Amino acid sequence: MKITTRFCILLSLLFFFSIWLPAQDSFNPEPGSQPWLKERLDKKEVYIQMRDGVKLFTSIYTPKNAAANYPIIMIRTPYNIESTGPEGYSRYLQGNVQLIEEGYIFAFQDVRGKYMSEGEYMDIRPFNPDKHNSKDIDESSDTYDAIDWLVKNVPHNNGRVGIFGISYPGFYSTMSLIEAHPALKAVSPQAPVTNWFIGDDFHHNGAFFIMDAFAFYSSFGRPRPVPTRTDLPGFDFPSEDNYDFFLRLGPVKNTQKVCFGDTIKFWNDLLSHPDYDDFWKARNPLPHLKNTTPAVLTVGGWFDAEDCWGPQHLYAAIERQNPANISNRVMIGPWYHGQWARDNGLHLGNIYWGSETAKKYKEAELQFFNYYLKDKGQMTLPEASIFVTGANEWRSFDQWPPQNAVEKTLYFHNNGKLDFSAPTTTGGFDEYVSNPLKPVPYTEDVHLERTREYMTDDQRFAARRPDVMVYETDLLPEDMTLTGPVWADLIVSTTGTDADYVVKLIDVFPDTAPDNMP
Repeated sequence: MKITTRFCILLSLLFFFSIWLPAQDSFNPEPGSQPWLKERLDKKEVYIQMRDGVKLFTSIYTPKNAAANYPIIMIRTPYNIESTGPEGYSRYLQGNVQLIEEGYIFAFQDVRGKYMSEGEYMDIRPFNPDKHNSKDIDESSDTYDAIDWLVKNVPHNNGRVGIFGISYPGFYSTMSLIEAHPALKAVSPQAPVTNWFIGDDFHHNGAFFIMDAFAFYSSFGRPRPVPTRTDLPGFDFPSEDNYDFFLRLGPVKNTQKVCFGDTIKFWNDLLSHPDYDDFWKARNPLPHLKNTTPAVLTVGGWFDAEDCWGPQHLYAAIERQNPANISNRVMIGPWYHGQWARDNGLHLGNIYWGSETAKKYKEAELQFFNYYLKDKGQMTLPEASIFVTGANEWRSFDQWPPQNAVEKTLYFHNNGKLDFSAPTTTGGFDEYVSNPLKPVPYTEDVHLERTREYMTDDQRFAARRPDVMVYETDLLPEDMTLTGPVWADLIVSTTGTDADYVVKLIDVFPDTAPDNMP
């Protein structure tokens, strides 16, 4: 982020309400439409047997009239690969027009226990490093077994496989890297679910995102007694006001009594593990990303309210735990969750970036898979491709965070001042009263679903509240570019039993800021 004016920090005690947004297909009906796909690809649905005998439902799309051998692009997902039936073509093809035109085989798989696949589903199933027999399975072994079948049984494949996926499919992409199959040559985890307690989706630094988790698991977490292609409906909210709904609901334990009963297993797990205990630690894949053999391109968005933490820490873990010559790259753009694959990336809300930023991702994706799966072209992607907001430009780095980054500290001062110099006096404090019956909302508007645009909303609605502390710098004398993580080190006391603190570092637009809408 490039700071050109002054800093402002808002500090508040609040209930941070948010909601998961399902992926939306936003491509026009020509390239990627059902007729367009059926002209180019043949479809086959199969069951692939895993080492323990469980069979996973898989759809395979091959170029028509294949005159050559093609690599296989694979996506493993818990989100229903073939909802339109045997005659329909998967929605996972719609965003891959350029790869279809380039010439690839596609394999999509319902993960164990989801939709048409057999077996028992487990959320973010832990990696098992101590496998002793065919009954010891995890997502890594399921991926290995699926790839092994594909390269041996799909006609006209060239023996090379690439995997990618966004969000939860990004998690399965990550798991494919652990004890990877020799045919797996390129993996692109995108907004990968990585640590659901520390930084992704349902907890941010341990703070529970009730609205995201509630909306997601009210549908996704419902039991699936038999294989099905049908998505299950979510909770029927009584109003369009999520703030009012959760306020009236009361303590989070009431969700079981009022809404779910005891039917949603992982919701019960969420409530049973409020601390970073062994349950969560076992589901963190990062310690296992050693001896990584495929090339990796991790993709994320600065304004991803769901999985911004995962991409940066996944890239860092692979860098830290593997030899220096590993092919490991990261791309972070000015995107909301999955925007790089579903939109042109021109803007987020009323903030415009000056270009269609998603083109950068599309170019990188094609070069990455072509180079490692087809030996086609040159590898010119930098170690880190980072979009710098404010400057509104892509910059290349040979490591991330940059080697020349300098750590800076901002200090609170009396009278709402914020400065890079430490205060000369001690013992000062600010205080405010927080009313749990009127918590600070995350946005000033009334919504049922959590918006993506709240990440760039005007924050004056919160700054005007008496239970929000505001600290602001003077005008900055020169431009400043912020890179890398931001840490908030607070010394607090409360008369309550517990508290969640949300700290926002904000670029304050000057009154003379131009309207950047094209």
